[in-house]
Order: sequence, then structure tokens, then C-alpha cells
Amino acid sequence: MLYLWLKAFHVFFVIAWFAGIFYLPRIFVHHSLSSDSQTHERLNIMARKLYRFTLPIAFLAIITGIGLITTNHEYFLKQGWLHAKITLVLSLLGFHFYCGNLAKKLARGENPHSTKFYRIINEAPVFVLLGIVVLVIVKPF
Repeated sequence: MLYLWLKAFHVFFVIAWFAGIFYLPRIFVHHSLSSDSQTHERLNIMARKLYRFTLPIAFLAIITGIGLITTNHEYFLKQGWLHAKITLVLSLLGFHFYCGNLAKKLARGENPHSTKFYRIINEAPVFVLLGIVVLVIVKPF
């Protein structure tokens, strides 16, 4: 029963985290397209609040994931798909921190990348999500 509760909360936190991960780079796209200082300020506030809101959710997703593993660690730690999933989750966490860094730079008036770059990183988490879903559902190895 504990496993099912942990799984339910894990899925919820993962969905909430990805909602933020999908939207934060989209804010950067809009920021790079605008030259209006009021729009920049509004987008900076949105990015900061979204980042601060989703970061604890990311850690809750990770904590509940660890909780799932501990329910049967002898089984889970032998599964290759889980190691691949953990690698993708760690890369996603790095991406989240990177987005936080970009948000800080944009708030300081620095725009180190083009609109095209922000559009590309806006789409990147989709492929990470696909990889995670395939690993968890199909368990290819």
C-alpha cells in the first residue's frame, strides 16, 4: 500500500515539475523577443517565481522516487532501466538549475543566447520525458 501512495505522489510531483520545466524556457523565448522593459520585468518576475515554485517540487519528485526504490531496493537497484532513468532525472535537474541561472542572467539584463537557442531548449525536456516514460513503462533492459 505504501508503494502505491508513493507512486501516486511521485507521478503527481513529476507532472508538476515538468509543467514548470516546459514553461520556464518558454518565458525565455518571450523575453528574447521583446524589447520592452516593462515586459522584461514582468517576465523576470514570472521566471523567478516559477523557478522557486518548481524547485521544491523537483526535490519532492526525487524524494518520492527514492522512496519507491527503498520499498524493494534489492530488486530496483539491479534494474538497468532504473539506472538510465536516474541519469535522465539528474540531467533534468541540471537543466533546471541551468534555467535558474539563465533566469538570473536575464533579470540582470544579460541575454547570452538567441531566440532560436531558447526555442531549442524549450523543446529539449520533451525528449527527456519520452526517455523516462519509455524506460519506466517498457523497461527495455
